Amino acid sequence: MKYTVAQELDSSRRIKYDCCSMASLYTQQSKNVFRTWMLMGVFLALVVAVGFAMSQYYGNPGILYIAVIFSLVMNVSAFWFSDRVAIASAGAKPADEKEYLELHRIVENLAITAGLPKPRVYIINDAAPNAFASGRDAKHAVIAVTTGLLATLDRSELEGVLAHELSHVGNRDILVMTVAVVLVGFISIIADMFLRMNLFGGNSRENKNPLIAIAAITAIIVAPIVAQLIQLAISRKREFLADASGALLTRYPDGLASALTKISVYQAPMQRASTATAHLFISNPFGAKKAGQFAAKLFSTHPPMAERVAALRGMNI
Repeated sequence: MKYTVAQELDSSRRIKYDCCSMASLYTQQSKNVFRTWMLMGVFLALVVAVGFAMSQYYGNPGILYIAVIFSLVMNVSAFWFSDRVAIASAGAKPADEKEYLELHRIVENLAITAGLPKPRVYIINDAAPNAFASGRDAKHAVIAVTTGLLATLDRSELEGVLAHELSHVGNRDILVMTVAVVLVGFISIIADMFLRMNLFGGNSRENKNPLIAIAAITAIIVAPIVAQLIQLAISRKREFLADASGALLTRYPDGLASALTKISVYQAPMQRASTATAHLFISNPFGAKKAGQFAAKLFSTHPPMAERVAALRGMNI
């Protein structure tokens, strides 16, 4: 009888501990989502600031209105066709259900557990172990994995990676990351237009306030750099959040941690690596970086694998 009571007490403690761990995990996820949307707010403000700087410099308020409208149009277009762009860029093909039956089963089981529609599954013929998710929403989501990933990971590790990608869908990361990419491209475009107009004397600068001119030129030069850094910061935060959500989905953090460890060992880049879609992948598609630790972390689309693995190893689910 004493042994039974002790067992019950121990079981009660474990349940209480697991509930606390899950509550802590959800709290961290909420913080990451809030911080990411704060960054996106800064991003949008940056677009308005660049448009405002150009409108002030040229004395034409219409430039600001055009900048805002054009950015919204680009956002909607890129969001609507994000899955097609990502698939075409990676050279992904639909995964045959007979040939890749086990892959389809794992994706379907995880989708049911997560309460999400089963996404379309694609295969990328590449030896580099990697995967990504894309699509404008859960109903139009796609998951693509490389042949190298399937050859490298065992079932529990593959489940961890697929749960990570499904978490991107469930956490609405697709929307955030698509908007970030479009805004970076848009800011770069208008910055280039402004500099070219100045280079070729597109508008008379006589009687211009020199302080306004200096502020506008500084904003145009700095804005693309700041935008790129914000995009990278958003990408890194989304990876940590998807790692945590994926581990919660499978209830086995070690599976994803082991998968990330194996993926990090592969040094070569993917055959069709692209800066436009690099942030979508679970690992940097350009391979291992040889730059200094600070610089590599600052300008990388992904947080260091060692930090991600340590965070997963430290989870108690």
